[in-house]
Amino acid sequence: MLKHKKFDEFLSLCQCVVEDLKDNKVIAWFQGRSEFGPRALGNRSLIVNPIFGENKDYLNNRIKHRESWRPYAPMVLEEETKKWFNLPVDKSPHMLFNSFVVEDKREKIPAVVHVDGSARVQTVSKSDNEKVYTLLHEFFKETGVPLLLNTSFNVKGEPIVESPADAVNTFTNSNIDILVMHNYYCWKE
Repeated sequence: MLKHKKFDEFLSLCQCVVEDLKDNKVIAWFQGRSEFGPRALGNRSLIVNPIFGENKDYLNNRIKHRESWRPYAPMVLEEETKKWFNLPVDKSPHMLFNSFVVEDKREKIPAVVHVDGSARVQTVSKSDNEKVYTLLHEFFKETGVPLLLNTSFNVKGEPIVESPADAVNTFTNSNIDILVMHNYYCWKE
């Protein structure tokens, strides 16, 4: 059975989600309009804590059901990017560049570091995506890590979710822990 709670303030919702991320829960994030293109850029995403290295394998094996060698991307506060990644440009809001993770940061975010030490980075500014920016900012305040692991909100053989009905269907038929849809926080009982 699906349960839900509506938050009147988006900041309070983000603070609740950050507590779940700290508890290593998998969050399905459905906000605003869907992105156009091959990548989830924050509006149709599965989000997890990058601090826990086992999250990559858990997502591959238990949720996405995809090949174990496929890397996951970090979405990072734009103003913190250069402290964590050797990105060849100032920003990459569309996840177009691979970058090496700064060597002394790799152990702090193992779930987003590929075997060669790289990551396909998505920078997030407040003007690009205020909701994702708010979530990242709250996570940074709590953990000292300004980024989250981000992958598309779908499972193997399915397109990225488009509608609220798609989101609920994928959520209820998977091992995803929490669904955040607009200001609604949903869980399975």
